[in-house]
Amino acid sequence: MKPGIPKGTRDFSSTQVARRNFIFNTIKHSFELYGFQPIETPSFENSSTLMGKYGEEGDRLIFKILNSGDYLNKVDENLLTEKNSTKVTTQISEKALRYDLTVPFARYVVQHQNEITFPFKRYQIQPVWRADRPQKGRFREFYQCDADVVGSQSLWQEVEFVQLYDSVFSKLNVQGTTIKINNRKILSGIAEVIGAKDKLIDFTVALDKLDKIGKDGVVKEMLEKGISEEAIEKVQPLFDFTGTNNDKLNSLAEMLSSSEEGTKGVEELRFVIDSVAELGLQTSDLDVDVTLARGLNYYTGAIFEVSAPKEVKIGSIGGGGRYDDLTGIFGLKDVSGVGISFGLDRIYLVMEELGLFEAVELPKPKVLFLNFDESESLAKMKAINELRANGVKTELYPDVATSNNQQKKQWKYVDKRGIEFVITSIEDEQLKFKNTKTREEKLLTIKEIIKIVQ
Repeated sequence: MKPGIPKGTRDFSSTQVARRNFIFNTIKHSFELYGFQPIETPSFENSSTLMGKYGEEGDRLIFKILNSGDYLNKVDENLLTEKNSTKVTTQISEKALRYDLTVPFARYVVQHQNEITFPFKRYQIQPVWRADRPQKGRFREFYQCDADVVGSQSLWQEVEFVQLYDSVFSKLNVQGTTIKINNRKILSGIAEVIGAKDKLIDFTVALDKLDKIGKDGVVKEMLEKGISEEAIEKVQPLFDFTGTNNDKLNSLAEMLSSSEEGTKGVEELRFVIDSVAELGLQTSDLDVDVTLARGLNYYTGAIFEVSAPKEVKIGSIGGGGRYDDLTGIFGLKDVSGVGISFGLDRIYLVMEELGLFEAVELPKPKVLFLNFDESESLAKMKAINELRANGVKTELYPDVATSNNQQKKQWKYVDKRGIEFVITSIEDEQLKFKNTKTREEKLLTIKEIIKIVQ
């Protein structure tokens, strides 16, 4: 039987790895430029750390890890007879693969709170796993690239995150991204003024689907969730909210004048919008989107989502927001935080579709020593050691050529890998050096070669 890999996972070729590393390194450089420090957490956590943090839907998508040994031995026989998989799972699985990087980060902050200097700016680039249905841009194993600040309530953090998004996409040459921004307090205020405060979650979840299911679909879902027709009528203007960011903020301020929380949300959003306008952006647009809710209920302030350039049909390529008490789920109260994430796999697809990977090269030697004479191999290895000691990527073709065809095979290797400089032989302690681009050949000392190739 032909071997395969699980659905929703991928093998990556050398070219793909080089391209992905280009994105990783660009994001990492920007994270560190903005003062973020790296951390890493285990691939799997105790189930109790993850379960119940993402809602019922999220819990269903968490990959559970079976206990070691005879894991069924201690399970109550009645549970096995009942075939209640949820109850059985809690007894046969104590650990699970992480679903995201945010909840493990919250656990990290609580566990290491006495070692951390607050405000703590961390970044994390690691894989996560979700038992989701695979489709374009959605995988069961994928990388998240997160940056968070905990221990600060300053809105300048939100301003910096907008700049950080813009900085990364500018360096990747992804032009035309839109950074959508909203505030959870605005959504709470809207729910309050239309008389649906007790239905806040249902209201925001439905509103968040506007771009996917349209106005009629949102109205239908709200009605099904018990939100009155009168309340939906009051919220109609949000479905066609247009104008500049200032126009939208002015309309929201008027609509939410009777809601203290809603008014606070407008003020916070105005600060971010005005500050970014003063500082300027390189390649991205910042857009107030009042329908943006994002599914995760732990957001309490700003909410971000980044849309790909219009010519690429794909979902969001980044997102995040402010959470005032995420560490509270592990007993550490009142630690405010804000964070964003880059969707590496979708960014890759966007760059591939826009043809932005031409400048990314595979790792390869700068100098290749061909192997036409076994008696020269030791001398060539000594020269290779000296080149490597001077930071020059160098290789010896491993198999000696005993025929013209084998020599041609080595030259073909040079051509396929695009190697710039070749050493063919050694004559009187000098190396026969060839520039494959100019086709110029000359006898040089090792020191002369180092000077040329560096």
